[in-house]
Amino acid sequence: MDFGVSEEQKLIVETALRFVEEELYPYEEEVEQSNEVRRELGDQIIKKSLEMGLYAANMPEDVGGGGLDTLTMCMLDRTLGRASMALNYLVYRPSNVLQACVGDQREAYLYPACRGERVDCFAMTEPGAGSDVRGMKTFAKRDGSDFVINGVKHFISHADWADFVILMAATGEEDSPRGKRKKITTFLVDMGTPGFTVRPGYNNVSHRGYHNFILEFDDCRIPETQVLGEIDKGFDVANDWLGATRLQVASLCLGRCDRALELALDWAANREQFGQKIAKFQGVSFKLADMLSRLKASELVTYEAAWKYDQGTMTDTDAAISKLQATETLAFIADEAIQIHGGMGVMSELPLERIWRDARIERIWEGTSEIQRHIISRAMLRPLGA
Repeated sequence: MDFGVSEEQKLIVETALRFVEEELYPYEEEVEQSNEVRRELGDQIIKKSLEMGLYAANMPEDVGGGGLDTLTMCMLDRTLGRASMALNYLVYRPSNVLQACVGDQREAYLYPACRGERVDCFAMTEPGAGSDVRGMKTFAKRDGSDFVINGVKHFISHADWADFVILMAATGEEDSPRGKRKKITTFLVDMGTPGFTVRPGYNNVSHRGYHNFILEFDDCRIPETQVLGEIDKGFDVANDWLGATRLQVASLCLGRCDRALELALDWAANREQFGQKIAKFQGVSFKLADMLSRLKASELVTYEAAWKYDQGTMTDTDAAISKLQATETLAFIADEAIQIHGGMGVMSELPLERIWRDARIERIWEGTSEIQRHIISRAMLRPLGA
């Protein structure tokens, strides 16, 4: 792996940082207070990110995207991650799963998503099936050339901005060494389809303004042409295209780590107590050293995994280590940064209390820390027959 940063990568990061500081930071307080992103503001951010070439940067150039490799995309996400999730997510990254679109699907979903004309959201999680994806109960039953869908999804992010849903639903069962297991199929479902209802989700301590929703399907009928990939092969679609998602979460966390550490460093270098800068006290300076050490370790495992992804050699373990390390490092750094600031750290005048709150969800979604540890340990033990 080459540890150097190219001139192109430097330019992308510099452009993204300027965008974050000028187009996102000024609106963070508004979003925190209102718990909403005004439609006008959202449209403004989308328009600006399109103009600056940041929108759909993860998608290949031949479908209208920015064509960035995974490693560069992680650098971009890290920079965007410095800002509020509700704002940075409007610099849209179409789901990589859309690359499985074929024929008319590409004109209806893939190309418009890359042009900023249509937005997707991804629906997998259910009230009774979070980490246990195979336990999902949402079922799509074939009826002639159609499928009729019934079930409920929850914790679905970005559904308020979405024009269509990438839905994973059970379409049958098959035998496995552990007994019966669900066959899963991926569908494209347009907002407004009869029998499909979007309801407000739950109040969340993390990511104000970035809402979750409940999706209800009640005899929702869609044609077979809305199947994404092959019938009963939904996990193949996910495995082919979703591998970089955990790297995205890790990268966004690195950006928040950067911001929290910068705030802590500046405070320690300028705050005086007992006649000297508090950075002179080992109780503070050692915290800074530990924060930087853990951040650097998280950066290295994330960037290595991204580099391996581009080489076609990234494993589930690589992605799991990245997600586990970066999310838990963010929790550590956010907490230590607050400790260095003392009482001011938990006041809303500084972004630290938001970063601290936002950090909590990162160890849960896109696979809990426990799931990541399971993936890692299973890979370690399997060669030994354990």
